[in-house]
Amino acid sequence: MSLLSLRVLGGAALVFFLLAAFTPAVNLWSFWLAPSRAASDSAEAIVVLGGGGVTPGGMLAERSLRQAVEAIMLYRKGIAPLVVFSGSPEAGTRDEASTRAELARECGLPSSAILTSSTARTTREEAVQIQRLLSSRGVRKVMLVADGPGMPRAVRTFERQGFVVVPPPTSGVLELGGGPEDRLSLVREMAIETVASLYYRLAGFL
Repeated sequence: MSLLSLRVLGGAALVFFLLAAFTPAVNLWSFWLAPSRAASDSAEAIVVLGGGGVTPGGMLAERSLRQAVEAIMLYRKGIAPLVVFSGSPEAGTRDEASTRAELARECGLPSSAILTSSTARTTREEAVQIQRLLSSRGVRKVMLVADGPGMPRAVRTFERQGFVVVPPPTSGVLELGGGPEDRLSLVREMAIETVASLYYRLAGFL
């Protein structure tokens, strides 16, 4: 590679870094990729996908806790009569689904309104296992609670399993805030999600 090519490549990388870290470009990119489906005020079940896991101390990680609390609030608003918590165990920790379910019961949700799926390790496996879990109850319309970058792939994966999927009211909201560290973290998550989505398409999961 010539010296000129290296300079052009380095300049392009610098411009990308500056745009990603110090402008809302990545926020706009994330918003553009969000599912275009209109949010709904009702569903037959709220499905919380695995995300964040459980710390070695037995506490939900920040991301997992945030999603669990969102689902609890949606249930209290009467969005759906059933909440499904997903999330497998990591080495040496409790499974995420059961830990979330325990939190929900402590917050007043009845055990009859809570289901768990604790063995799936991918979004595809979650969709398949939750379809089996809910099919006997006749549930088809679900509201997914998942990370922003992963929501488009999750929605399409669950639709392939026969679900009618609606995003929560907080999905697809344009947020332009955050500092450089937050934006660079979002770039990383979206890059990972782009690779995952490509794999899912090639594997026929979408």
